[in-house]
Amino acid sequence: MTNLGSFRKDYLTWDEYFMAIAKLSAMRSKDPNTQVGACIVGDDNRILSIGYNGAPNGFKDDKFPWEREGEPLDTKYLYVVHAERNAILNYRGNRKDFEGARLYVYLFPCNECAKEIIQAGIKEVVYISDKYADTDETIASKRLLDECGVKYRQLKSNKEIVIEI
Repeated sequence: MTNLGSFRKDYLTWDEYFMAIAKLSAMRSKDPNTQVGACIVGDDNRILSIGYNGAPNGFKDDKFPWEREGEPLDTKYLYVVHAERNAILNYRGNRKDFEGARLYVYLFPCNECAKEIIQAGIKEVVYISDKYADTDETIASKRLLDECGVKYRQLKSNKEIVIEI
């Protein structure tokens, strides 16, 4: 007779699993200061798309300005594509699949990404860090998400997840 109910108890929750995929995607980023990944998941817990922050397709990473300070044209900010935007743009299926979807991302989205999240039909953002909470961009982002009915919540987990390759 089989031992019913004796499955492993230390498995990842769905939230932990999808956030781990977002964090793994962030490891593709060439940004020397901030690596962010995003994972978009349908309401059936299927992964729809992933993305990370980086240079646009065709823009050579070694010619990309990765500086955080200096003249605007010599910094990364006018060029980098955020992880959330990349995840939305990378999707090759029917965009209707995003309706009701969740987006997992390490950093709370900026106002520009919030607009794209709303336009895509994503209904929930799950994040870990809100380190820019007091900036105008994050305040505007929360106003946009609140007004448009997109929920957001901080993922709190006491698990240390180590991935070795």
